[in-house]
Amino acid sequence: MKILLIGGTGTISAAISDLLVKQGHELYLLNRGSRSARMPEGAHLIRADMGDEDGVRQALSGMDFDCVGEFIGFVPAQVERDIHLFSGRCGQYVYISSASAYHKPVRDYRITEGTSLANPYWEYSRNKIACEDVLMRAYRENGFPVTIVRPSHTYDERSLPVAVHGKNGSWQVLSRILQGKPVLIPGDGTSLWTLTFNEDFAKGYTGLLGNPHAIGEAFHITSDESLTWNQIHETAARLLGKTLLPYHVSADFLAAAGPQYDFTGALTGDKSCSVVFDNSKLKRAVPGYQATIRFEEGAARCIRYISAHPELQREDPEFDRWTDRVIAALEKAREEVLAGV
Repeated sequence: MKILLIGGTGTISAAISDLLVKQGHELYLLNRGSRSARMPEGAHLIRADMGDEDGVRQALSGMDFDCVGEFIGFVPAQVERDIHLFSGRCGQYVYISSASAYHKPVRDYRITEGTSLANPYWEYSRNKIACEDVLMRAYRENGFPVTIVRPSHTYDERSLPVAVHGKNGSWQVLSRILQGKPVLIPGDGTSLWTLTFNEDFAKGYTGLLGNPHAIGEAFHITSDESLTWNQIHETAARLLGKTLLPYHVSADFLAAAGPQYDFTGALTGDKSCSVVFDNSKLKRAVPGYQATIRFEEGAARCIRYISAHPELQREDPEFDRWTDRVIAALEKAREEVLAGV
């Protein structure tokens, strides 16, 4: 197939690009070229800025595609632009939405594609819902060949997933574990979470491309493995050769104490909610799909890779000091309450 990916070099899309080239597809990546080092050999780069619709139209002049994958559409205006650009020029348009769009607060921890979409806590999720609405309306009214894909927490070897981190990513949390310092975990750490390695996600995604059963449908693509946040952090500590010192804090308190980190969206509207994804719809559309990289293996890959790449060990002293202040404040409050007993 002749496939165009808009983006194509991010955490999710890079694994998809690699797999599509290995499968022998004719792959084009449309981006500004700023991350071309992650472009797989054999793919074709179309250098353009999606913010310039006329420029993109000119860059794509005379080209049609079997499939177009959109990875960097975050607001309705961007997918409306795509409808203008690709109507009549592609057999399938696959939009990356987000599993954070599923109803929060959670009504049932078992998530299917039929679970309603509503997230009052996170603007990012509400924008994704609005984008889905625009695309599905175009499908219903004009036959625009859309497929919606909703990833949950998908990661690669460059960043090990943690629950609470600062603006520089997860390294500072790993650094605290290495230093024997406590790390923040929302709630009591027993809520269930699903982590999917990007190579597993790519298998499900590529199985939907050119698939007639996917047109006009939505799918989430995740692992079937469910872990608690305690287990996730304990695995990281064990692989680092350290003992985890968890410090459990209410997600609501973290959101109120750290507005600069948008924990209202990232925790209250996402990571602190127990969710288990039912992938049976995907498996019917893509027979044989199975996520095979357990978190233990994925986390080990992360630690090996990050350890070998110092540029990924991005210190975050602001987040480190904030973490210490949160713990000190809660310890002081505990002591004051006990002193009044």
